[in-house]
Amino acid sequence: MDRRAIRIGGVVQGVGFRPFVHAVALRLGLGGFVRNQDGHVWIEVEGEPDTIDQFLAELSTRPPPLARVGEVQSVSVPLRGETQFQIEPSGRAGGAAAFVPADAATCPACVAELFDPANRRFRYPFLSCTNCGPRLTIAVDFPFDRERTTMAAFPLCPECQREYDDPADRRFHAQATACPACGPRLTALGPRGEHLEVADPLAHAVATLRAGRIVAVKGLGGYHLACDARNPTAVAELRRRKERDEKPFAVMAADLGAARDLADVSDEEADLLQSPRRPIVLLRRRPSSGLAEEVAPGSPLVGLMLPYTPPHHLLLHDLTGTALVMTSGNRSDEPIAYKDTEAIRRLTGIADFFLTHDRRIRVRCDDSVTRLAAKAELPVRRSRGHAPQPLRIPLPCRQPTLALGGQLKTVFAIGRGDQALLSHHVGDLEHYEAFRSYLEAIEHYECLFDFRPELLVHDLHPDYASTRYALERETAEPGLRRLTVQHHHAHLAACMAENGLTGDVIGVTFDGAGYGTDGTIWGGEFLVGGHASFRRAAHLRPIALPGGDQAVREPWRVGLAHLLDAGEGADLLAGQLPTSALRAAEGMICRRLNAPLTTSAGRLFDAVASLIGIRDRVSYEGQAAIELEWMASGVAPSGAYPFDLTDSEKQGAIVVDTRPLVLAVVREIQNGTDVRVIARRFHSSMAEIVVRVCCRLREQTGLDEVALSGGVFLNSLLLSESVERLEHEGFRVYRHRYVPPGDGGICLGQLVIAAAVSRCDNPPA
Repeated sequence: MDRRAIRIGGVVQGVGFRPFVHAVALRLGLGGFVRNQDGHVWIEVEGEPDTIDQFLAELSTRPPPLARVGEVQSVSVPLRGETQFQIEPSGRAGGAAAFVPADAATCPACVAELFDPANRRFRYPFLSCTNCGPRLTIAVDFPFDRERTTMAAFPLCPECQREYDDPADRRFHAQATACPACGPRLTALGPRGEHLEVADPLAHAVATLRAGRIVAVKGLGGYHLACDARNPTAVAELRRRKERDEKPFAVMAADLGAARDLADVSDEEADLLQSPRRPIVLLRRRPSSGLAEEVAPGSPLVGLMLPYTPPHHLLLHDLTGTALVMTSGNRSDEPIAYKDTEAIRRLTGIADFFLTHDRRIRVRCDDSVTRLAAKAELPVRRSRGHAPQPLRIPLPCRQPTLALGGQLKTVFAIGRGDQALLSHHVGDLEHYEAFRSYLEAIEHYECLFDFRPELLVHDLHPDYASTRYALERETAEPGLRRLTVQHHHAHLAACMAENGLTGDVIGVTFDGAGYGTDGTIWGGEFLVGGHASFRRAAHLRPIALPGGDQAVREPWRVGLAHLLDAGEGADLLAGQLPTSALRAAEGMICRRLNAPLTTSAGRLFDAVASLIGIRDRVSYEGQAAIELEWMASGVAPSGAYPFDLTDSEKQGAIVVDTRPLVLAVVREIQNGTDVRVIARRFHSSMAEIVVRVCCRLREQTGLDEVALSGGVFLNSLLLSESVERLEHEGFRVYRHRYVPPGDGGICLGQLVIAAAVSRCDNPPA
């Protein structure tokens, strides 16, 4: 006989792991106990040694659907003679390595109950079990037990309590479980938030949507604004009220079959759509979809998701054959509304009806967005369904570390040991409401995970809100240290971290902007190095940004800068823009007045988009570059434009001279070449730049591993062609699969850089 004490880490609480352990132990005839403690599952098990070995193997290889088994430790302890196995109450100690599971879409078993007239939860909008339902968004404190969630307001009825207490039941310790007798209820509100006396709020919402009106729907992590996606008038009105001119809306389809009627869906994309995360997946729209053009103006793609809560399933079931626009409940670029009073205040004037409920949302959480690119998943936004699941990092943090992210698409991260716990998507901190949400989220995560940072890590940019927060908090909390990390180094480190790399690599980091160590705006960078340090080995030729941030909103300004840099005049743009505007911008460039230099790859995409007539002004970030990719998609490769590589003696770096490329684009325009062909050749040119510079750097360094990061690599065409060409040249290529290549992933890089720097005898300044 043997008795072993076992400690299991990972995502093992709130996911049905204890009843799973209990069931395996009973089946194998083992004695002992299991409990949650200190963020782990603790087990003591007694029986024959071979049987205990089988027990351990099953825990790791056949866990519940939402569990993620991490480190498993097992030691022998004295026998107690126990023959019965029981589940003990949760325990907690200070400084626990606590994890709260992510929210999960309604599981098939619960969906079956939802539509079973014989089931007591028939059409109940808040049914869930240990395999699905809200987690993070209802968590108030840790451990994740019902009394420490917003479900504490709903005492269980006798029947639900029986299920909750029965280890053999699917709802054993399912913290969000409820039924019509004891759980949350739907509520109907009018357009100004007034209570409506209606017999069935959901039926009223269905009728409102059928009438072409707009409904605010309270979901897991906040409110959505919904309307009929096939009704052009309704979608256009939603755009007008929401003040969202052109940015595509997400669409919810009833099931996979309905999704395939709207878009081309591969088997891999179907897996993404149907995963418990239920992200928005960017798919190629079918011409016969019937979706209103206003859903995604001019786009060949549509962002599709499947229902992930019971109200979603009920709405789409009752609206037979209808797809719904399901976009964030906000106005313009505000954070998604999640508190009821806030939603009424902010969405009055947009929604004609509110379908809400009385279960409080504790954590605001937007939908995740992803796509398939270069034969693998490419995350665009990592939020609901992911947060706050931990990622294992290759260099453990020696001290509790809080990585604050950047300014746009902000996500922060908690680092403790070899675990990085990434927050939900917060948004753009230049907006006050988003920054306030950022502060609230940091405070809540620190409380929820019993975490007190000893080190803050932030971006090099002095004017980022996250940087100011770090400075103010360092002053307010004596003993708290602070580390500054260059933006593109963080991009590189994030890609390395998620791929488990620890040595030096060649990093290609293409994005819109990041503050460089020389005080200029970087964005088209080739770095050589690793987590602890890097050197800027190559970059795109710097050009002026006339008007600074205004040039981001008006791509023609960058187009003009590239024309002048290449020795051309403004004639190509003269027919598109007022002469006075062109002269004013030209004056800025020539005098270097409010025209900072940048090496940005993102701005080069903008420039070409403007020169070929796609867009001179944008209504959302990256719009011009995104539409340039749309135009190039579906066009066969047909060569690339020239560019030069020169060595900068001053900087000791290779400079990619883009002037020949710009001149070639101008000649193509003048010769009447199809703009789709120009767009495709430009993408091939950027991939060729990546390959040629990496080959040159391999000659210099001997490195043959390349990490691709930065928001420009959300471009599927560029990513796919770069990976293919680099691999053809013998490089080992690493890209993002778990965190976004854009700014939503830099907090991960900040964490591992901090971990690496702490190991250096003489850390860099």
